[in-house]
Amino acid sequence: MEATNPTAGWEKVGDRFYRKTQLYTAVFDQDLDLDNYIVAGAPYGGAVAICRDETRIVSYRPNQSTKPSIDIYSCAGKLLKSIAWDKGSVKGLGWSEDEKLLVVGYDGTVRCYYDLQGDFTQFSLGREAEDFGVHSCRFYDHGMVALLTNNALVSVSSYDEPRPKLLAMPPEGEIHSWTIISPSFTLSRSVEVLLSIGKTVYVVDAADCEDRFLDIGPFTHISASPNGKFAALYAANGKAHVITSDFQDRLSEYDSRSQITPKYLQWCGNDAVVVAWEDEVNVVGPKNAVATFVYEGRVHVIADHDGVRLLTNDVCDFVQRVPDVTDEVFRYGTESPASVLLDAVEQLENQSPKADDNIQLIRPNLVEAVDNCVAAAGHEFSIHWQKQLLKAASFGKSVLDIYNSDDFVDMCETLRVLNAVRYYEIGLPLSYEQYQRLTPEGLIQRLINRHEYLLAIKVAGYLHLPTDRIYVHWASAKVRTGAEDDSTICRMVVEKLAGKPGISFETIARAAYDEGRGRLATELLNHEPRAGRQVPLLLSMEEDEIALDKAIESGDSDLILFVLLQLKKKLPLASFFRVINARPAATALVESSAMLENDNALLKDLYYQDDRRVDGAAIFIREALQQPDARTSSDKLALAAKLLSDSRENNFELTALKEATTLLRMQEALDRDLKDSFKGLSVNETLYKLIHLGYSNKAKRIQSEFKVPEKVTWWIRLRALVARRDWNEVEEIAKSRKSPIGWEKPSKQPFFNLVLQAGNARLAAVFIPKCTNLEPGAAITMYEKCGMRVKAAEEAVKVKDADTWMRLLEAAGKNTPEGREIERLGAQVFKK
Repeated sequence: MEATNPTAGWEKVGDRFYRKTQLYTAVFDQDLDLDNYIVAGAPYGGAVAICRDETRIVSYRPNQSTKPSIDIYSCAGKLLKSIAWDKGSVKGLGWSEDEKLLVVGYDGTVRCYYDLQGDFTQFSLGREAEDFGVHSCRFYDHGMVALLTNNALVSVSSYDEPRPKLLAMPPEGEIHSWTIISPSFTLSRSVEVLLSIGKTVYVVDAADCEDRFLDIGPFTHISASPNGKFAALYAANGKAHVITSDFQDRLSEYDSRSQITPKYLQWCGNDAVVVAWEDEVNVVGPKNAVATFVYEGRVHVIADHDGVRLLTNDVCDFVQRVPDVTDEVFRYGTESPASVLLDAVEQLENQSPKADDNIQLIRPNLVEAVDNCVAAAGHEFSIHWQKQLLKAASFGKSVLDIYNSDDFVDMCETLRVLNAVRYYEIGLPLSYEQYQRLTPEGLIQRLINRHEYLLAIKVAGYLHLPTDRIYVHWASAKVRTGAEDDSTICRMVVEKLAGKPGISFETIARAAYDEGRGRLATELLNHEPRAGRQVPLLLSMEEDEIALDKAIESGDSDLILFVLLQLKKKLPLASFFRVINARPAATALVESSAMLENDNALLKDLYYQDDRRVDGAAIFIREALQQPDARTSSDKLALAAKLLSDSRENNFELTALKEATTLLRMQEALDRDLKDSFKGLSVNETLYKLIHLGYSNKAKRIQSEFKVPEKVTWWIRLRALVARRDWNEVEEIAKSRKSPIGWEKPSKQPFFNLVLQAGNARLAAVFIPKCTNLEPGAAITMYEKCGMRVKAAEEAVKVKDADTWMRLLEAAGKNTPEGREIERLGAQVFKK
């Protein structure tokens, strides 16, 4: 990597340069013959998985295990994990964008290894795959497609929620090769499959299978470009074609003149195609331009977004198109401002006065030169040239009066991180473009998956990113694999995480519980400050009472209710009440919830357990009021009375229940005898209705039975008689000398007002003389309301109210009989 010539490894392909950078050497042991293995690499310089190719016959070695396994290595050849495989023949080996390893068996079993440590989730590709078997698989960033032996295609669009779906059925015939285009690049936003059948290519999606009407097949290899815009096709006659992915335009054709079918056809970025045989790699560009790299031994090609990794037993190389900014700085013969600035630094180191001449030469373009040197540094794998380019940028910006150094500082930080993870012991050879796509958070997750916790924490701290998930992952791994006893591990974890913000002890405790260390999980949960995170795990651990106590401590009624609902589902009712009885807050919440939901059965059981007889009786009373017939209501009231009968403190309630039962029975008899409904009426309402219907004798029996006070009875009788317009009865009342409710008090002339409101002014006037304690002049107003001006005038004369008398006279008119009578009444008293 420390080559003195920055253009070493550059090869011209047409009008563009491609470069091969040696990332690592002595990658694999010489005993491991990669020729006998299937190799799959994760994107963004990720891990490499290898498994035995069952189609190849290998010699038996006594010291080599015969059990099938899948080995995961870093790009530098460090063994990360060896996974035992027991699901038969491997028909698919691939990676997701976030470095999950997917292994597909012949029977359609898919295992998703999500952390490089052997932990996996498993799903099936469905009945079709079980019946016919899997032939081969293709993978994209978050999904996959499997080709079955009957040519059916099964798609899975998400590994987190796998839902296998059959795509449209392709036509019959041998499928020579196939590939997929990610949903990210299709108009339908669903995966598309390109199939080589006969001389043409078919495009299959969820709904259709369309023939693209080519005549240059069959094709032994098909590959789609990373951006989904182009497809490369390698025909059986040795010619490679590049066409647009919609098959409208043929862009180029390259004749390899080889009789041997290549092992790989991959894209190197979006501008060139890599055709690789066992030990030879051709990078093919437009207009048949080609660059050739020859290796000793078998080469495996791993495509990435901006290039390809070439993997042999001895080396791991990265081939990519030379970035534009790098080409501008280093290309032979260039006189770009950035190149001149880089030369100026070399002159400065040699103490040559030419350094100042160079600066003056590019002075108008110095900002551009500094920016390009910074950008070019990012694309360099060589630490030597990174430093030289950053020195040039630093020299250039020191000459400038004003320059924003943010990009320079960011690039220094980025390169420090990239160099750290490229180190062979870590083995993540990220290019600058890959790092930008992966993001710093994604890089930290990859370090976590490799258990490189110290480096992950240093990178996160250096880039000012949160470190809580790093510590949580470390602690989770510790509780899973730690050999110490539970108390020691708990103490170690708590001490290490003390004072760290955002730590979720619930996640760590769940890892301990999943590992079968229940006691450790409980101890760890005590350090989780958020009750909402503690409670669900405690419930799953069968620590019901602790979960309820934690929820009550939190003061969150929703959380308490959640726990109570879970407990009610899983515990017998007696056990449930035993748990909540000692916790008043829980009992109150159960009670209020049952009331809101009208769960009378639960309330009855609750009150019975707590010996709350009055509350229990209230439930029966409420139910009695809701019953459709009196007999059932009576039975409910009897049950309420039975609850209260054992206590002397409830005599009033017992008496009330007895009267209510009596009233229900009498109302039932009235319903039967009178063919009318008295259901739900109170005693007073029953009295009123009977009088209104004319059943005075029956009303008297009700009054007698329930000892209704006389005043109340008179009020009810008066209103009922007025409502039914029984004026004869009202007149009989008027003949009485006394009224228990008074003639004018306490309700301001009850008889007069009710009769007058009912429209009988004549009868209302009969009650005016009975009102003997009226205020002066009140009788005048009452007669006026009845329309009796003469009577009102009489009252005015009695109280010698000349003004009122005159007003009445003017209202009646002097020439009317009524007016003359009024005038006569006042003539003797009011002299003109």
